[in-house]
Amino acid sequence: MFRELATMQEQMNRIWGTFRDRGHEDVTQRGAWSPAVDVYETEQRELVLKADLPGLKREDIDLTFENQTLILRGERRPEEGVSDGEYQRAERLYGAFSRSFTLPALIDAGRVRADYRNGVLTVTLPLREEARARQIEVTPTE
Repeated sequence: MFRELATMQEQMNRIWGTFRDRGHEDVTQRGAWSPAVDVYETEQRELVLKADLPGLKREDIDLTFENQTLILRGERRPEEGVSDGEYQRAERLYGAFSRSFTLPALIDAGRVRADYRNGVLTVTLPLREEARARQIEVTPTE
């Protein structure tokens, strides 16, 4: 079920991203990017989200989790001291971004943690204990 939700959400992000990206013709392509993200489940029953955020400082990243929605916002700024006219080639995208991910209700919000290292944001979202499989003993009846 989570995979289907994630697929639908990714399709909507692409649609909105296409509309948002139109009309940005300046050399540094401001406001036209969205970080690549992977989401997977570990054997420890945690969801892990990894987002590529090269060039951002930790303070440029805003991460919130509310009502089963993880929202990742931030902004990548162009190089300081380099004007548009000085670029010979500009392929890196800049500007504000926002990504949201609807997650299952079984996330333990009190144990969510995030780490930012080498341009990659890793968010670990543990599932609540009641979401974990447990063995149930069957007792004989007389």
